Amino acid sequence: MPADLAVIGLGPLGLPLAQAAVAAGIPTVGYKTGPEPGSLSPAELRRMLSGGFRHAVGPSELGRVRTAVICAPAPRNADGGLDLSQVEAAARTLAARLRPHTTVILESPVYPGTTEEFLRPLLEECSRLRAGRDFHLAYSPSRVDPGNRDFTPANTPKVIGGLTPACTESAAAFYGRLTDKVVRARGPREAETVQLLETNYRHVNIALVNEMAVLCHDLGVDLWDVIRCAETKPFGFQAFRPGPGVGGHAVPQDLTGRAGRGLRMVELAQQVNSRMPRYVVQRAATLLNEHGKSARGARVLLLGVTYKPDLADQQATPVQEIAIRLMELGASVSYHDPHIPSWNILDRPVPRADSLYEAAAEADLTILLQNHRTYDLQGLSVKAQLLLDTRGTTPTGAAHRL
Repeated sequence: MPADLAVIGLGPLGLPLAQAAVAAGIPTVGYKTGPEPGSLSPAELRRMLSGGFRHAVGPSELGRVRTAVICAPAPRNADGGLDLSQVEAAARTLAARLRPHTTVILESPVYPGTTEEFLRPLLEECSRLRAGRDFHLAYSPSRVDPGNRDFTPANTPKVIGGLTPACTESAAAFYGRLTDKVVRARGPREAETVQLLETNYRHVNIALVNEMAVLCHDLGVDLWDVIRCAETKPFGFQAFRPGPGVGGHAVPQDLTGRAGRGLRMVELAQQVNSRMPRYVVQRAATLLNEHGKSARGARVLLLGVTYKPDLADQQATPVQEIAIRLMELGASVSYHDPHIPSWNILDRPVPRADSLYEAAAEADLTILLQNHRTYDLQGLSVKAQLLLDTRGTTPTGAAHRL
């Protein structure tokens, strides 16, 4: 049976979209663009299959849908810019089968101007169709927040920016089947810049609170109490919390070399956030020293090695760098994470603790890097010889906080 929707790219952006579409009763076909890290539990996969989802047998199926959404990843390349090779491959695959009146939407995180200057020529050249006349073309920034139980695709507003007003309305009609609210941008550049602003907003504010964490530690001020008090202000303030670094799939963009000038605030935020793993290791070494131990030969247990709580995703997790730096100091590193059965650092397996409490009791230092829901922090703070909490989630006074 022909599908209404093709989701091209089944990673962390495409899978949630496909799930939302199936839940809304839209027959959906998924097309992989490569080895993508997105994953489903067996129960989730059964629900999707019973709701009308199926994997594309071949690219020919992309030419039999009314709407095609490109969700291919756009990771950072060696030069620090975005690698659009997977977006390009997805566009070429779709364009070779594109039919008139199809609505094509890009959701991959890209630079402002990509939909018009990069995607549009690819689609038109390979399909011999004209965007805005023969098919609809639009951009919609992905607002996926993995693991968030309060905000789902159904109650998260969707921003749409089409090449023409008709393109915008066609994309809005599609997303209107998934979400309660559709927000129309003036065009694709505005919609692309929404994604830029939202991603950079997160990184800049995390950088601010990370710098505050270092400052407050030096001043002997309890930052976590400062945040608790500050977030009672009902206007002009949104609480962010420090951590060991910033992970995830949303790549900050400073646009250096593309817009004639970069975003200096974003560039500085990247520098601040990238220093946090080194700061965590510095704090760890200082704590060990204060308790009469050297980092060399110390047994260090890392708790939670994913970038986000209660998920198995390790994309850009700062824990990797923390583990490497601890090993360089001569520490013996092990880890515990209920979502990660095995973990390698520099192509070497890291010992996994089977019993959390026993491992914490035996370790010279335990570092809480990700607060998974299954962790009993009260019990952990009692069992651990020495505990460094980088998330501020242990009971007050029960651990050393970042």
